[in-house]
Amino acid sequence: MSDTNGNGALNGGGNGSAGGNGRSLLSLVPKTDVKQTMKDFKTDQEVRWCPGCGDYAILAAVQSFLPELGLRRENITFISGIGCSSRFPYYMNTYGFHSIHGRAPAIATGLATSRPDLSVWVVTGDGDSLSIGGNHLIHALRRNVNLKILLFNNRIYGLTKGQYSPTSETGKITKSTPMGSLDAPFNPLSLAIGAEGTFVARTIDSDRKHLQSVLRAAAEHRGTALVEIYQNCNIFNDGAFEPLKDAAVRDDITIRLEDGEPIVFGADRQKALRRTPTGSFEVVNVADVAASEIAVHDASNPDPSMAFALSRLDQPAFEHTPIGIFRNVDRPSYDELMRAQVEEAVETQGAGDLAALLGSGDTWRID
Repeated sequence: MSDTNGNGALNGGGNGSAGGNGRSLLSLVPKTDVKQTMKDFKTDQEVRWCPGCGDYAILAAVQSFLPELGLRRENITFISGIGCSSRFPYYMNTYGFHSIHGRAPAIATGLATSRPDLSVWVVTGDGDSLSIGGNHLIHALRRNVNLKILLFNNRIYGLTKGQYSPTSETGKITKSTPMGSLDAPFNPLSLAIGAEGTFVARTIDSDRKHLQSVLRAAAEHRGTALVEIYQNCNIFNDGAFEPLKDAAVRDDITIRLEDGEPIVFGADRQKALRRTPTGSFEVVNVADVAASEIAVHDASNPDPSMAFALSRLDQPAFEHTPIGIFRNVDRPSYDELMRAQVEEAVETQGAGDLAALLGSGDTWRID
């Protein structure tokens, strides 16, 4: 651990609760009485990413957003695994831990459950979290540990110089797949929703306003918040998300989800989503359907089927891509349940003695 220097809608952030019902666990984290700025969260470390990397935009967005929380920097921690994104803790003037490949959620789980006074963030990439770290990711999600997980998805292994990753499209030609990848890619949001994730969202590195609005809601969420960030790797996978950034087409394919609002999109708001009899979504022209047929987004719906159907729309090739908060439901966090269980044990059985427990049974002393 090192210290370098000592249910909100997407149009404006969170409402202080998860799913509109539960309480935010940020109230447990000590506040600062000193006004903070972006500069307070910058370190003296040289930022070592390739020029033009999307990680720079994400770093700047996080550093400028954190002062809004008003938390003491020593009560914020960033934990990462291995990969380009995992250098993040070096550049945040908070506590941080650059851990091991794929294990950041496990390490963060231990920290979050033992220290409710901390705001714990995990920074990971599509390779780090969905390959060797896939097991740790899904269990953090199902447990609903009070973590905020930022998953940088550039659909490639960047640090190891351009091999295909678990999110690379089928047929992807890379150094490790010269004839094209045979693997079917993971959809991170579908995976998270299937693992009973209580907060699941997607945003884009170059859209700072949208990115920060999602981060605000994630910070307020009670439990695990997974935010997938489409992040461009301009060296090994440049232009992977170009359709979503091309001014000529982006408004016609990007679906901006707003909780409680009809799902309407397009440059002239001429398109909408309608549920099909099978539970999937289809794109329709607003002029051709009744207003009652247009789907209304409900992020707090405990039934995950609508959020899952939305998560499938970006295939193939970002034909229609929702961004925003897909799911934001209220469920007690693992941390809360664990603390309540410990308190109950103390009340019914008396105070425990951890040292006595660790020294019980067969022990050996080595001099």
